[in-house]
Amino acid sequence: MTGFLDKAVSADFLTASLLTFVLTVLSMALGIAGGVLLALVKGARFAPLRWLADAYIWFFRGTPVLLQLIFVFNVLPLWGLSLSPFTCAVIALSLNEVAYMAEIVRGGLLGVDKGQRTAAHMLGLSETGILRWVVLPQATRLILPPTGNQFIGMLKTSALASVVSVQDLMLTAQRQAAADFDYVGSLGAAAVHYLVLTTVFTLALRQVERRLDIGRRASARRAGNLVPGPAAALDPAAR
Repeated sequence: MTGFLDKAVSADFLTASLLTFVLTVLSMALGIAGGVLLALVKGARFAPLRWLADAYIWFFRGTPVLLQLIFVFNVLPLWGLSLSPFTCAVIALSLNEVAYMAEIVRGGLLGVDKGQRTAAHMLGLSETGILRWVVLPQATRLILPPTGNQFIGMLKTSALASVVSVQDLMLTAQRQAAADFDYVGSLGAAAVHYLVLTTVFTLALRQVERRLDIGRRASARRAGNLVPGPAAALDPAAR
């Protein structure tokens, strides 16, 4: 038990945990940004652009992440691009995530009532203004829960980066176990760190969801008497 705790708080596992966290956040950030762009391309009026977006999603959702990761790591150097294992992992994971986030974002955009767009048009907003001020704020609340699930999935998928020698939690656990044959302690320490990171992501997501929950905020304001009632409206001292 002592060996397990010592490994869990060792410098090697703490460093690997930080690298896993950075790898997950970077890959998800790029995946979200690319997913939004690809979702907008899927809604374009120019058919060839929609076909390209569909082809991208078809390819990256239809092939294993491990294959994509190994392809980026081994093929890019043949094309003159010598990148670090960490960079290759970020590229491969984010490219894969773009395909999934594009469908999530597209579903969120389609979930916004068309009447909202019509009303915004009548108010004189441009297409860009409608997207920025009307559609995206409402779609974000629909997109956020599945995006949180993608974050958790990305955290676990990032363990595949160990295949291309990224010093993440998985590779650190494997090397520690190979050195002292303490597989229970090494893998258990890695599991603890994964659970801690998962908990951090989950709690952060809940906070964001609460901030975006307009109904909950309105109820809280009413409960706190921040919205004046009829009696307060008739009281000159309350004005």
